[in-house]
Amino acid sequence: RTVLSLPPIINGAHSAITLKTRNVFIECTATDLTKANIVLNTMVAMFSEYCENKFEVEPVEVVSHDGSTAIYPDLSCYKMEVSLSDIVGPIGISLDETQVISLLNKMQLQADLCSSNREPCISVSVPPTRSDVLHARDLAEDVAIAYGYNNVPKSKPKSMTIGGRQPLNRFSDKIRAEVARAGYMEVLTFVLTSHEENFDMLNRTDDGNKAVIIANPRTSEFEVVRSSLMSCLLKTLKHNIDHPRPIKIFEVGDVVSLDTSRDVGASNNRRLAALYCNSNSGFEEIMGLVDRIVKIVRAPHINFGQTYYVPSSEPEFFTKRQCKIVMSDGKQVGYLGIVHAEVLRKFGIPDPCTFVEIDIEALL
Repeated sequence: RTVLSLPPIINGAHSAITLKTRNVFIECTATDLTKANIVLNTMVAMFSEYCENKFEVEPVEVVSHDGSTAIYPDLSCYKMEVSLSDIVGPIGISLDETQVISLLNKMQLQADLCSSNREPCISVSVPPTRSDVLHARDLAEDVAIAYGYNNVPKSKPKSMTIGGRQPLNRFSDKIRAEVARAGYMEVLTFVLTSHEENFDMLNRTDDGNKAVIIANPRTSEFEVVRSSLMSCLLKTLKHNIDHPRPIKIFEVGDVVSLDTSRDVGASNNRRLAALYCNSNSGFEEIMGLVDRIVKIVRAPHINFGQTYYVPSSEPEFFTKRQCKIVMSDGKQVGYLGIVHAEVLRKFGIPDPCTFVEIDIEALL
């Protein structure tokens, strides 16, 4: 058996394809089945052009580890039914169904009229070689290319607007500046983390409803989307443990949690996290930082009475050395505490640390 490796094509004469080659077996291995099918279909389609019977290939039955079988390659076309307005609307041109079908055929997409009681509709047959066509906007792009970008008439927007920063981003920058003035150094960490760092190393349990899991992660370090900033700051501290004490770092970033009310099943939440590491815990340092932030943002919904700090029982902190930050209506907006010795041991940190995490969207 001879093997052709792609990429790169650096095979010797033993496995080289010549004009006398008659049988070519194409095998594709990947960690993602969808991507493997795309690559396999593309390779098979290209090679099939040079077959004795053009565009004719021999399928193969693949047996999976669980005993299920499938026939590959799957060169079937899939249908897309798109309204005429969804195609010509984003381009800004006026075309009828016949003209749009003609332009799609020009881009090697078979299109026909489809029955619709509401508005003109076009049925498009997408071949396996066009894996880039996923949405009606992709069809609109093909129509625009066939029509000619230079032929699209120029027009002014119907509504004139002035670009500006999002209020949350502006507020986040003000928080960053205030924490930096308190002597903390900002760090920037990855949004993706490992499942172990997000749960086990923080003494937290995963009930399956807390973190967004990444399908087919490239490495074990990028398995889930972080649900807290704590593991990221502790990991940063671990890699900078030789710095002189005290070490004061913070990060303002997003965490992601599962949310069934969103169409994507998850929602982002902007948070502030700060970590203080020294020969002593520095619990009062973190509490002073929280008081300063709340005072600066002048959040009227924060209760400064006895219920401002409420005792909590988070597993990543020492018992009776932690508390929640709550609003006057009882809603929790953050938590702080002295990090548990077991958590510090797992991250390889020898000195005591105090950590705080605040939902800054609640303060906006």
